[in-house]
Amino acid sequence: MAARTAVGLDIGASGVRAAELTLGKHPATLERFGQVALPPGAVRDGEVVDSDTVARAIKQLWATAKFSTKKVVLGVSNQKVIVRQVDLPFLPPNEMRKSLAFQVQDFIPIPVDQAILDFHPLEEFVNDQGGRMLRVLLVAASRDMIAGAMQAAQKAGLTPTMVDLTPFALLRSLAPADAQGFDSEAEALVDVGASVTNIIVHQGGVPRFVRILLMGGNDITEAVAERMGMPIEQAEATKIQLGMSVDLMSEAAQHPAARVIDQYAGQFVDEVRGSLDYYLAQPQAVRLRRVVVSGGAAQLGGLVQRLGHATRMSVEAGQPLANFKLGKLGLSPEQLRYVEPLVAVPVGLAMGVA
Repeated sequence: MAARTAVGLDIGASGVRAAELTLGKHPATLERFGQVALPPGAVRDGEVVDSDTVARAIKQLWATAKFSTKKVVLGVSNQKVIVRQVDLPFLPPNEMRKSLAFQVQDFIPIPVDQAILDFHPLEEFVNDQGGRMLRVLLVAASRDMIAGAMQAAQKAGLTPTMVDLTPFALLRSLAPADAQGFDSEAEALVDVGASVTNIIVHQGGVPRFVRILLMGGNDITEAVAERMGMPIEQAEATKIQLGMSVDLMSEAAQHPAARVIDQYAGQFVDEVRGSLDYYLAQPQAVRLRRVVVSGGAAQLGGLVQRLGHATRMSVEAGQPLANFKLGKLGLSPEQLRYVEPLVAVPVGLAMGVA
């Protein structure tokens, strides 16, 4: 197979990130990675609201990282994306895609003519009436929201070739390379961003459950800033310095801001646990064996330990770089460790081209 180049572009609340892969040989090679910060408000709750500002950041990213192509795969994840497991009468894939608009209006809260629809097949089965059925993950995304992300990329001179669901990108980059087909247990992948957290449960590489939370590291920072009367930059530094309290008798735990961090980060942990509990309550759910975390905000000190305590599961940091050959990135081992939590989404988007 001839080698191909693919670039995944992740537009988040705190910045824009992109990764370039060379595909065709196993493992794929990560050739380039870069990120550029965004000012507050340019992207809100995962949705582009200031396309000019985002476009300028993307232009800067391309100028500094020297990506070899302007064709990109965009990721989307916000409150205007709905993912539901539904059972539909069986049809071949092409016919199913054409008929979605006529079959799924009752399953989504937005008019089908205002949505872009897609599906991921899960399994075939026969219903009680003997009819052949297909269980799918139905994805419905607002056309206006997707248009906003595409407009920002196009203003930067890029050509979006595909729009993908961010949780599916996580699955490609974080699931074990040998996770194919049936597995008796499942695992949860949790990517914690500045304002959006993506959760996907998969079983043997097959997605079973997706949830998008409008929560992330910025919520904790903003709470510290408001409650402690700090500028936002100082609140972010304080959050990073203190982290979540693991030892309640430690000096750091006695800091007034520590109580604020524990309160709001604790609410986040409860939301993640609640999402996993919801999945486990479903009739087709299987046992979760572990939780794998990624994302910049997942680096908050104590978060992994608290999430493990709340879920009573093993919680581990994702290692997406382990699944790729590394090209001449120009990064030291320390820099690679710093960027690895941020790489999962853009490399997973680029992998979607394959």
